[in-house]
Amino acid sequence: VQLVESGGGLVQAGGSLRLSCAVSGRAFGAYAMGWFRQAPEKEREFVAVINWTFGNTRYADSVTDRFTISRDNAKNTVDLQMNSLKPEDTAIYYCAAGPYYTPGLYNYGMNYWGKGTLVTVSS
Repeated sequence: VQLVESGGGLVQAGGSLRLSCAVSGRAFGAYAMGWFRQAPEKEREFVAVINWTFGNTRYADSVTDRFTISRDNAKNTVDLQMNSLKPEDTAIYYCAAGPYYTPGLYNYGMNYWGKGTLVTVSS
């Protein structure tokens, strides 16, 4: 199983970016697809998650109403549309997959991780 992120880059505050995660191989038992991020000198944190089958979503409070996660089952991709970006959104963004998103569990319960894509928001 491979998860490959794309779409990162440099954007000014208030701008938008769209990240995409391509899933190849059989992500057996991967019912949840999520985005996580890690800022410099900070721990990795949850951003958003979507159920691969039913499409229900969950967001971190810090990105609610600004970010939207979506999936395309036919294309095997999961996207993260990021609007109204702030400098504090600067981080490496990781795509992940697993049975369930579980806060507090090692790696949030996600079994598969991409290598990440860098998002930099300038003020």
